[in-house]
Amino acid sequence: MIVRNCAGGVVFWGDQVFLLKNDKGEWVLPKGVIREKRMPAEVALERVKTEAGVSAQIVSTAGDTNYEFYSLTRRQPVCNRIHWYVMRAENDKYRIAFELGFTDGDFFPIEQAMETITYSQDRSLVSVAYQKYKELDLA
Repeated sequence: MIVRNCAGGVVFWGDQVFLLKNDKGEWVLPKGVIREKRMPAEVALERVKTEAGVSAQIVSTAGDTNYEFYSLTRRQPVCNRIHWYVMRAENDKYRIAFELGFTDGDFFPIEQAMETITYSQDRSLVSVAYQKYKELDLA
């Protein structure tokens, strides 16, 4: 099994969170693989900017998630370990990276986001991250 270390952002603007729709029709959070001994926080900020066009700052850690899938191109299982950060967007401007296979994205009110997010562990992550965000009095 290939194990990949990744980092991503749970990005808030007020009481909204940013979601992306990937080429499989799944509503997900921006994230990417950590390469070349880079720092997870650096990768998370870069992926948020690259995939969503959102300028953000890290305000806290959000936790870690793991998921496994079978890679058809690699012909073997892959485990992604993702270190997440709570982020605050500088504004509500974004640009979806269609060239990376994303088909949609936007800032969603928390309740709507919880109904929209595809994976239950991402819903749990957003819930925990939003509580941290509110405790920092940033919402």
